[in-house]
Amino acid sequence: MHELIPSPRRVADIPPSGLYVLDDETLIEAGPGTEGVARWLRTTVGAATGLPLEPGDGSDNRIVLSIDPAVERRLGPEGYRIVVDGYALRIDGGSAAGLFWAAQTFRQMLGPDAFRRARVSPHREWTVPCVVVEDAPRFAWRGVLLDVARHFMPKDGVLRYLDLLAAHKLNVLHLHLTDDQGWRVEIERYPRLTEVGAWRARTKVGHRASPLWDERPHGGYYTKDDIREIVAYATERHITVVPEIDVPGHSQAAIAAYPELGNTDVIDTTALSVWDTWGVNPNVLAPTDNTLAFYENVLTEVLELFPSPFVHIGGDECPKEQWKASPAAQARRAAEGLADEDELQSWFIRHFDQWLAGRGRRLVGWDEILEGQRPGGSLGPGALGPGATVSSWRGLAGGIAAARAGHDVVMCPEQQVYLDHRQAAGPDEPVPIGYVRTLEDVYRFEPVPPELTQEQAAHVLGAQANLWTEVMETQQRVDYQAFPRLAAFAETVWSALPAPDRRDYADFSRRMSAHYRRLDALGVDYRPPGGPRPWQRRPGVLGRPIEGAPPIV
Repeated sequence: MHELIPSPRRVADIPPSGLYVLDDETLIEAGPGTEGVARWLRTTVGAATGLPLEPGDGSDNRIVLSIDPAVERRLGPEGYRIVVDGYALRIDGGSAAGLFWAAQTFRQMLGPDAFRRARVSPHREWTVPCVVVEDAPRFAWRGVLLDVARHFMPKDGVLRYLDLLAAHKLNVLHLHLTDDQGWRVEIERYPRLTEVGAWRARTKVGHRASPLWDERPHGGYYTKDDIREIVAYATERHITVVPEIDVPGHSQAAIAAYPELGNTDVIDTTALSVWDTWGVNPNVLAPTDNTLAFYENVLTEVLELFPSPFVHIGGDECPKEQWKASPAAQARRAAEGLADEDELQSWFIRHFDQWLAGRGRRLVGWDEILEGQRPGGSLGPGALGPGATVSSWRGLAGGIAAARAGHDVVMCPEQQVYLDHRQAAGPDEPVPIGYVRTLEDVYRFEPVPPELTQEQAAHVLGAQANLWTEVMETQQRVDYQAFPRLAAFAETVWSALPAPDRRDYADFSRRMSAHYRRLDALGVDYRPPGGPRPWQRRPGVLGRPIEGAPPIV
């Protein structure tokens, strides 16, 4: 019982300690607003256990689901309470979301076989201990970025990852849909974005310095109905899907499809194709009225598909050389009274900040969106609006600056929670990228920097682990990089943990021994504690390891 991940706030045995038995006669009594969770229990836990979990009430042998205002007052809308006292199994949530997270805990209480898709155990009875569990999350934003632009993940893989997020009480999927290497969402007004932009002729294997190529064409995209299905599936699991349409950098796939979007007075954009290698690309969007109108039309269709209050527009890694050489870009800079190209990028971002705000949405961007703003914040012509949110990726400094300026922040520093970074220093680690970030390192990640005051810290919405897929070409590779570290990350953003150096990693490791069996049941190709399995290694594929401890910046 005490092997739950993430660790709950309170677990107490109900004396005399015993077991509550669930069998073919166990009913689900679903109160108002709990129908979705009842359906999930039947279709998921019911399928794994073989229990019918029919609707009903009035029996001692039942699971009682309810939305309880008292739980919301005490623990918040995502809080929950589970009481197993020998008479019934009562699950109360502060909201439907809280009830759903309680159902995830209940599933863990049943044991690893409850994570399978069909019953494997011959017995017809399942037991849970008589306990009280009370729990609530520390942060509202508990996210994972999934990069489907560099290597496309088919729809079924995304749905599977939504289930994996839900199993770990993570509630945001940041879907990186566009980049130099591919455009992954159907836009009806601009069909060439997927006809051309979704496909590349070949792919660099390993780091960009690698001599190896996969000569097969690579690509794919999600139709609008695919996106609707993904969003609906996520909504049923109380997960928000945040779309990212990257501007003004990371845009060569879009320019390959529509060359007029690029800096045509500097380079021959008609000669560009979807990029087949990795790194920071010099071919960026032109700061023209045509480009702004194009992306307004794109975002209009995106907003129709994604109800998320947040829309990510990238804003990172935008080289300025083409703008410096472009008469059109320089004319725009002068006309807007901008001091330099950094302010020109800030003006570009601010345009979409205002455009999204006018439609009731909030812009999210990487921490570069803070650049180019003049001292005094709102006095600068490119200053961000108050609703703009910063994803702090280059370290903690961007998040600290944003919080001090009154902006909300999602902490995702590459030195700590970029899960494409390698998990060990050994030679068997597949395609080693970046710093060594062990399971324990991730477990000791702290999203709120101590430099922030209490008022500033309130702007930290939460944190996000990022899965960039340049060297993750299959679902198995994504699994390997994500797990088991994503389980540690989930605990850091859900549980009320002490300071990093006081966290009980030994206890977490003990609980992980049970969690590995859950991951096995889910079919996750995680990295074992002792190192990669033979088929997980990638000998001869060049990576880019960085030696030493990552700096805290």
